[in-house]
Amino acid sequence: MSFRRGVVRQSKFRHVFAQAWKAEHCLDDVRVSRVTWDGPLSAVNPKFMAVIVEAGGGGAFLVVPVGKSGRIDQSHPTVCGHAAPVLDIQWSPHDDNIVASASEDCTVKVRLDWPVPLEPLAFRFVASAFVQVWQIPDGGLTAPMTEAVVTLEGHSKRVGILAWHPTAFNILLTAGCDNAIAVWNAGTGELLYQLADAHPDLIYSVSWNKNGSAVCTVCKDKALRVIDPRRGVVLKVREKVHDGTRPMRAVFLSNGNILTTGFSRMSDRQVALWDTKDLSEPMAIQEMDTSNGVLLPFYDPDTNMVYLLGKGDCTIRYFEVTDESPYVHFLSLYSSKEPQRGAGFLSKRGVDVNKCEIARFYKLHERKVEPISMTVPRKSDLFQGDLYPDTAGLEPALPADEWIAGRDAPPLLVSLSGGYAAPPSKHRDAVRSKPALASQDSASAPAAAAKEPEDEEPRAVARETGGNVERPKREDDILNELLSEMKALRAVVLAQSRRIELLERQLARIEDGDV
Repeated sequence: MSFRRGVVRQSKFRHVFAQAWKAEHCLDDVRVSRVTWDGPLSAVNPKFMAVIVEAGGGGAFLVVPVGKSGRIDQSHPTVCGHAAPVLDIQWSPHDDNIVASASEDCTVKVRLDWPVPLEPLAFRFVASAFVQVWQIPDGGLTAPMTEAVVTLEGHSKRVGILAWHPTAFNILLTAGCDNAIAVWNAGTGELLYQLADAHPDLIYSVSWNKNGSAVCTVCKDKALRVIDPRRGVVLKVREKVHDGTRPMRAVFLSNGNILTTGFSRMSDRQVALWDTKDLSEPMAIQEMDTSNGVLLPFYDPDTNMVYLLGKGDCTIRYFEVTDESPYVHFLSLYSSKEPQRGAGFLSKRGVDVNKCEIARFYKLHERKVEPISMTVPRKSDLFQGDLYPDTAGLEPALPADEWIAGRDAPPLLVSLSGGYAAPPSKHRDAVRSKPALASQDSASAPAAAAKEPEDEEPRAVARETGGNVERPKREDDILNELLSEMKALRAVVLAQSRRIELLERQLARIEDGDV
């Protein structure tokens, strides 16, 4: 008796299996946040793992080296500069020491691993909301961190979505409950673009495409949109991607298609695949089960696999997306007894290639973080090149100003053969040596250059000690607090000045009869 060819689909990922790490390799006593926001609550890169945790009187997130295990003491230092619960955190794809955080206090904060010099600006006060960026020393935190290096202000309501540009350095997208999308240069604190009218209701999800030329979004109005953020143009719209009223998610795939998760009219959870050239009908749609948990998609562009985690579920489902019908192929699922409150997805640079590990999750329990490895069984101990194509490295393909000027570029790829080791980045060193606030009075440039030699030695000391330097004089501490507050205010002024100029130009056009 002969079997017809093609009955069993051939795929090297058909036998991928998930395995939780032993208890001694988990993190215990981590008080994972109870915030009612449908986000992953964690972010992981090859250096650090960040987890949003409970904090009294404000918002905080824990940052520990990715290899750390065991009990986390309650006195362990955290990043605690937000005045309300943190909603989202994201590591920069181009520097493992840069992390951005968004909070209910309407701020996004970004922390860098180099000091930001001050530049004088003309002040015009306008009330608004913030976003912040933080500095994480190489060895992790040794003291609580309360001051962000960059504060990005522009949203009027809480900010819950962060998305770094995949190829351009320091470009950060934020979305808030004011139904607006903002694109920033995190290195200068400058608001580049703002789309306030593209969405009529709450934005659920934002995802960049492969080269960062467009983003896809899903909104409470059940519509999927493809947007060019530089031109502020909605390129494509698909109404009622999913019929259910529960939150949806969307992610761009490497071939330009979009995968969405949502709910049917009968509250069945669904996953659908869309061709951006024709959004009239989905390429494929599958119903999963009946549950209230929002499905969070994690996409691996190297293997073209999608992992679906439901908040409150005990399972992780994984699929392979191909060019052959039915396009989205179910592979298997990982099941455990404990429900997940969120998860962090490790970038491909951090996996163990010697064990054929193709993905790793850090599952959040109520008071524990548990690593889960996705592995392809292979007998050979040699490097498996078919499992590990070249992946996106740390080096950005474009500086921020070139992307702003309209240029696009695919990610710069690196080989994982023998494991990944991050090379020193000439591009990032050059950025560090420049003033972070590029839009300043031209008359201030000589003064800044004159101060640079005096600051050279203290900066070197700050880097050697991980940014936590004990100042012998109280006057220095007071001065540092004042300078930090001035930096945050300058970011506010810069963003609002650009907004005022834009409104003035629009008003002039109306008065001239051009509109």
